Amino acid sequence: MLLKHIIRQNTLLFLFVMLPANWFPLSASVDTGENVLMPGGKDTTDIQILYNGRAWRNLYYRVKGDQFLFTPAFMNGSVTIEGRTFDNLLLTYDIFNDELIINTELGILIQLNKEMIDFFRLEFNNRNYKFKRLDANSVNSLSGYVNVLYDEELSLYIKYRKEILLLAVDNKFDLFNESSRIYIKKDGVIYRIGSKGEFLNLLKDHKQEIHKYLKSNNIHISKSSPESMALVISFYEKLRR
Repeated sequence: MLLKHIIRQNTLLFLFVMLPANWFPLSASVDTGENVLMPGGKDTTDIQILYNGRAWRNLYYRVKGDQFLFTPAFMNGSVTIEGRTFDNLLLTYDIFNDELIINTELGILIQLNKEMIDFFRLEFNNRNYKFKRLDANSVNSLSGYVNVLYDEELSLYIKYRKEILLLAVDNKFDLFNESSRIYIKKDGVIYRIGSKGEFLNLLKDHKQEIHKYLKSNNIHISKSSPESMALVISFYEKLRR
């Protein structure tokens, strides 16, 4: 009971510090033994789970371009934290720092706790993108958020990155430059794919069948169209089974 009381008091202190004074009276009657309903239908438990992170500040406003994926604007999306999914959120993905940022209902920007996030989704240009968090281990060095194009026995990932090119604009201003890398996870090992040949070499145990599949379906594999690789991987898995 003492621990529960301490947690409740710390939660209220956090809310009091973070939230505007004109919003706080909505949760004034807190000592009821029940979860308090917040704006948007979220209770205090949701607030603790979802808004676990730290306040975000833009440290790169002097760099030309931006550090975000797709757009600097917030996108509709969802986050799955330790198996629990939160929908109808405003999110943006900082690929320079590999961090997910949420715009709360109060206009507070929070960099979410990456260690707690399983998946998140973004909606951009009428398309949904799914991302999952990977942890590096003794076999695989790839870590952080990856865009998941296929995820069955084999997996197909895209890792987005941005770097800062120093004085790249008129020899006066730094510039954000974006790149991406393709990875395939097969039999527990993650391989970076740098070319069509490297991709097909991973599937060489069914080389003839795949060649016929590509030709009959007029599929052209390229790094610029990783979705074509997802089609081939799906076909390959059927052959393996």
